[in-house]
Amino acid sequence: MGQTEVTKTSSGLQQNVAGALCYLAGWVTGIAFLVMEKEDRFVRFHAIQSIVVSAGFMVVMIVLGFIPIIGWVINMLLGIALFILWVVLMLNAYRGRMMKLPVAGNIAEGQANGKS
Repeated sequence: MGQTEVTKTSSGLQQNVAGALCYLAGWVTGIAFLVMEKEDRFVRFHAIQSIVVSAGFMVVMIVLGFIPIIGWVINMLLGIALFILWVVLMLNAYRGRMMKLPVAGNIAEGQANGKS
């Protein structure tokens, strides 16, 4: 998806800043911006994608935590991957881009557009 025009949102923040902040604390800030923002599709997309990605990673990491040694190693590698993804998603949102991830992005796009 391409760049979007930078405008103010109902939170009073610029669209790109609000989009980036959706990822700041994972699902927590995702939910906060989803509740605050009723109109702006860009912010809602990033809020929903943040919730789906962080909740998904959290579930996978909890399950892997119960698997001795190999699960812990994979968990550590996933943590590094999640950090890199977090930075990339925040930077893209700040630049006004809607970086759509394969599964989470489809869910977020459908929900942001009002589809189930």
